[in-house]
Order: sequence, then structure tokens, then C-alpha cells
Amino acid sequence: MFVGFDYGSANCAVGIMQGDDVQLLALSEQSAYLPSTLYAMDRELIAEAVYRGLPIELKADYAKKRAAQLSRARMVRHELDLDADVQAVFVGEQAVSAYLEMPEEGFYVRSPKSFLGATGLRPEQVALFEDIVTLMMQHIKVRAESVLVEKDLSKQGAAATITHAIIGRPVNFQGIGGEESNRQAESILTLAAKRAGFVDVDFLFEPLAAGMDYEATLTDNKTVLVVDVGGGTTDCSVVKMGPAHKQKADRSEDFLGHSGQRIGGNDLDIALAMNAFMPHFGLGSLMSNGKPMPSKAFWNAVAVNDISAQREFSTLSSRKLIDELVKEAEQPQLLNRLLKVQQQQLSYQLVRQAERAKIALSDAENTDINLDFIEAALHAGVSRNLFENAIEPSLTKVEALMHQALAQAAKTLAADGLAQDSVNHENISADNAAECKPDVIYVTGGTARSPAIYAKIAGIYPDIPVVVGDHFGSVTAGLTRWAQKLFAKH
Repeated sequence: MFVGFDYGSANCAVGIMQGDDVQLLALSEQSAYLPSTLYAMDRELIAEAVYRGLPIELKADYAKKRAAQLSRARMVRHELDLDADVQAVFVGEQAVSAYLEMPEEGFYVRSPKSFLGATGLRPEQVALFEDIVTLMMQHIKVRAESVLVEKDLSKQGAAATITHAIIGRPVNFQGIGGEESNRQAESILTLAAKRAGFVDVDFLFEPLAAGMDYEATLTDNKTVLVVDVGGGTTDCSVVKMGPAHKQKADRSEDFLGHSGQRIGGNDLDIALAMNAFMPHFGLGSLMSNGKPMPSKAFWNAVAVNDISAQREFSTLSSRKLIDELVKEAEQPQLLNRLLKVQQQQLSYQLVRQAERAKIALSDAENTDINLDFIEAALHAGVSRNLFENAIEPSLTKVEALMHQALAQAAKTLAADGLAQDSVNHENISADNAAECKPDVIYVTGGTARSPAIYAKIAGIYPDIPVVVGDHFGSVTAGLTRWAQKLFAKH
């Protein structure tokens, strides 16, 4: 059976075709979306959980490659007094619940996709991310197949098996690293999918997938700028869409320009946590000598999508640094809060609260966020104006990506001799290249729900109509349609 598989930075989703319509499968009891999170009582237990879920033909090779981790997992179970059948690794909502219950005791990863293209990963780190993604994909595949059987959606009864998947990917997994980062990330995803039991997988740019879902509604041909602002990345694509294009099996000629960078909802949450919460932890306060408090420790405390920052923040030297700052601070009680974040590994909880503030500010000018897990009665007031100021640097990058995709599209059209009526000759981009003028801007991605983000995107080209898609489901729907088109002919 063929599926579209959105292995997202914030959430994961799986879709199947039901006639001409896409249906998302319920990956949790109440939702088609599974949070992209994993929690393990100990890091070494992840390999053990992967091994248990592997297809039988892959077990021997995996056991050889992960012999050390599997051996340590047995020792960890003994040390933690865990019986062999006790669940020790959790995915999705279960992972979030386990982390909130035991934040300082286990290993928690939010948005692992954000790390897959990271530069400088050591082989053991790549292996760890292979295992994390594999375990999540195993969980999702088993859950999706159980839904197929339960609802008899596959029309195969108990024999329902998902074999092929189109997996969404950002234009660029990492802002730096280029194609090497993209190859590394795709390699991790491909290996994980095979270990999870998929027979064959292929990839499709996420903004293109989102655009394909929109294209299914078009009755006229249009040039569309798709802006997909997701949890971990922002991707832009300029695509020729409509009745003359959507039946093509090969759409490469219709894709005029792409751009993408690791800027997404996670970055906005981090920026908000830094600006709204960290002043309550000492950011911007003074030391006893009158000098401003150094900011690096505060940034490391909230930079949950930066491996090096999180590694540095968790070290003993970081704890000693904060201890020294407490002694030198004019307001030591504030720095003691930062020390608690470091000691109890509460960074993810802080950023999670920033995400809640971001969501609340979609419908309100102000919100009050409870931080009593740090200190009794501690609250932080957050305004929409503060949020907009905090995320302005990120939104400036989103604007640059839109210009970049349109400039690339203009060059593509010019090279094809088709630019006469399709190019806006205002010199907007940095290199004075003309930009392709789209007929419509299609905005999707969970992060784009924010009025501040929508207003920024709509204000860049005020004379071009903006269509808002399904913020969460459009990518999965497009991936599903492409899976049917690509794999059905085999």
C-alpha cells in the first residue's frame, strides 16, 4: 500500500488515497498528528527498542552494528531494575508526558528532524539519529497499519501492509552544509524507513507537496509561490500549476525555483523564550561591578535545536559558570532560576511554554504564561508586540527566501525564453536580478497560523492575492497524491 508520510519537525502524519480524496490516518487516539518527540529512560535503551521492532531479516546485521549499545542496554535495565518487557522508550504524546514527569532523569528529543542535516556530527551521533528516526517510523507504521485494519481502509482486511511511501523533505535541511547536509539527512531517513519495514521510499520537497494539494482545486493555470513555514524549516517554491500540469508524471519542468532554510516555528519559540522569559532569569540584569550580564548562558538555555549549545549548557563547566554569575549578580535570585534550568534540564519545558504563548497570541494581544515549574507563582506576561519584535530577524530571513525563490524562477524562465510576460523587472534582490511575479501566494505550515507571520508574508507583495491552505494537512495530502501517481505505475 502507498502512503504520503510527513515526518515533520513539529508533527508527523500519514495519508492514504480514498478514491479521489486524501484521508489522514489517526496516529494518536484523538488526532491525525503525532508530536515529533521521543523520550527514553536512558539513551542506550533506544537501540534495544529499535532491534525489537526490526523486520526479522535485518536483525542480525543491526545487532552486529549496535552490539555495544545493545550490551549497555542490558546493563541499564539491570541498573534501573526494569524487567525486559517494561516499556522504556516513548514516542509522541507519551514522550511528552514522560518528559514532563521526569525531565532530569531521561533522554528527551524534540524535533529530531531539525538535527538530521547538522554539520560536524560524529559517526556515533549519526547512528543515534538513525535509531531515533527508525524507532519513530516503526511506531508510526505499526499505528497506521492498525488503523487500516481497524477501519478496513485498505480493503485488504488483516493483510493491510504499508510498503511504499513518499516522504516530505525541506529544500535545505540545514542553513549551512549545503548538499552534503541534505545527503546526510536523506540517508538517515532512507535507512530508517527501510529498518522500519518500508519496501521503497522516495522524497518530495515539502512546499511542492503543499502546492500539489492546492493545485487539485485549480480550474485555471497559474504560477504559484508556495511558502511553507513549518516547525523546523521554511521552504519556498515557484511552481506552474493547474489543469495543464497536474496530470504530468514528471513535474520537473514546472518547478521554476526553490529556496529553503532551517527557520521555523522552533526558532520563533526559542526567540520568544529568549526575549520574554530570560529577563526573569537574569538576562539584561547587571553584575555587581555594573557590567551587563553575559548572554551566552541564557541563549544556550533555550537553544533546544542547536546540538552544540545544548551540549555546552549541560556540562559541569556551564553549571560552574552560572554559579559564578549568581555570586557576581546584583539580583542573584534571578540567576538561581537559570541554575535550576541547568541542573534539572528544563530547557524544553521553557521553550514549550513559549510555544504556548505563540499560539495564544494568535487570538489575543496579551497572554500570561505560568512558569511555576521553575519557582512558585512565577509568571511571565507576553504581548503580541513583544512577540513580533522577537521574531523580526527570523521573518526577515523568510522574506529573503521568498525573494530568492522568485529570482531563481525568473532566471529559469529567462533561460527558457519565456520571461516576457512573467517577470517583474523591479530590481528587488541583492544581485539586482529580476523576480518572477506569481499569480498567487499559497501559504501553509503550522507556524504560518500566527497573524504576525501571515501579515509579514502578505505585506511583501500586497498586490498579489494570498491563499491560506490547511496549515497542517496540505503537505501530507500532496505527498499522498504523489505517492499514488509515482508508485501506482509500478
